[in-house]
Amino acid sequence: MHLPPDHPLRIELNDEAHARPSEALQTPLRLTFLALYSDPTQRDREWQHVCALAHRFGHEPPTRASHYSADFGPFRLKWERHSEFTRYKFIAGGPCDEPFASPALHAVPADWLAGLPGELIVATHAALLPVGAEAPDYEALATRHFAGNVLVGAGIAAGAGLALTDFRIRDGFSRLLVLDRSMTQRQAGRMMQRLLEIDTYRLMALLALPIAQKLTPWLNEAERELAEITAALVQSSDTAEPVLLERLTRLEAEIESRESAHHFRFSAAQAYHELVERRIEELREVRIQGLQTFREFTERRLAPAMSTCASVSARVESLSQRVARATQLLSTRVAVSRERQNQQVLESMNRRAEAQLRLQQTVEGLSAAAITYYVVGLVGYAAKGLTALGLPVDADLAMAFSIPLVALATLLGVRHVRKVVTVSSTHLRAHETPASIAVAVFCV
Repeated sequence: MHLPPDHPLRIELNDEAHARPSEALQTPLRLTFLALYSDPTQRDREWQHVCALAHRFGHEPPTRASHYSADFGPFRLKWERHSEFTRYKFIAGGPCDEPFASPALHAVPADWLAGLPGELIVATHAALLPVGAEAPDYEALATRHFAGNVLVGAGIAAGAGLALTDFRIRDGFSRLLVLDRSMTQRQAGRMMQRLLEIDTYRLMALLALPIAQKLTPWLNEAERELAEITAALVQSSDTAEPVLLERLTRLEAEIESRESAHHFRFSAAQAYHELVERRIEELREVRIQGLQTFREFTERRLAPAMSTCASVSARVESLSQRVARATQLLSTRVAVSRERQNQQVLESMNRRAEAQLRLQQTVEGLSAAAITYYVVGLVGYAAKGLTALGLPVDADLAMAFSIPLVALATLLGVRHVRKVVTVSSTHLRAHETPASIAVAVFCV
């Protein structure tokens, strides 16, 4: 059977759905979970670090640079890289009287752990232990494993298991206890992964909270500044408008800078919050009398923080839009003022041009009279010269008869010169190039 050629990404996209399956967890076991915040520049270093661990235990290094799973004997490793963080799960099976006193992480080489790239955002010791159908003594479990702290917990997988934690960090690690009643190995793996993801995504979402708290005082000040500018804009004069426009543009640039710097963090916080809610939904919680469920704890602790972040993000966006509208309004007013000033300048130039024209006409008349006077004088000298040669020429009559002719010729000449200058000036304004200017000057 002949089919059209495959899309270049068909196999890769299809296999992506099977690339990160949850681990099959067999009761009892201990698990240590690490999530390290890292930037893209550390991706290659993370992958090489995992390859070094695989070589140390005689395993083939990972063929993909985004996830890897292997059994190294004393422990199993599951490594996954995400957009902003990388997570490691170390799993050690077998019974243990005190699972949190001897966590799975103890089997991992200490020097390799010390070289992990990134910053630790989540570190959790987890234990998966069997339990009977009867309800356990939660007070005793809290005293034994959680230093007597108030527990958060619920039945998971519709009652097939129990999950307990206190969401506190001691000795650098938080603790998670999962009690298995009737879960399958795959089901236990999915439940454990969802519980660990809830804690990870919760903290990743909360990364936006300090930013929101830091932006709040600045937002108050920026909103006050905008209110002052808009109030002054109502009765501002033409001379004050450029100053107000400068203040507005400076404020707009500062808002744009902060919005660009923190937009991704706020958007990521919203996405992580949605993932937390989805993972809680997938737990299929069953209430344990006297304990907060994971949903209740999250709604009471995480939801207000996310509301704060959403409110600050909305305030920044709203402020940006209001400043943009004010800037556009003030820019329009400044443009109108400049057009009015330009019109006044043009009118002044027209008046000066008219005065210059009248002065030019006066000067032309005087010039014509002066030229006529000098030319008639030359005619007189010529007539006297002819008389001296014996010709019957009256110098005074010659000068008198030449005055109208010389005056007429002078006026015609001056008008011709003015016409040539006018045409040349028009040509220069229409074609302001060096060549055209040279031609106009030559014509003049």
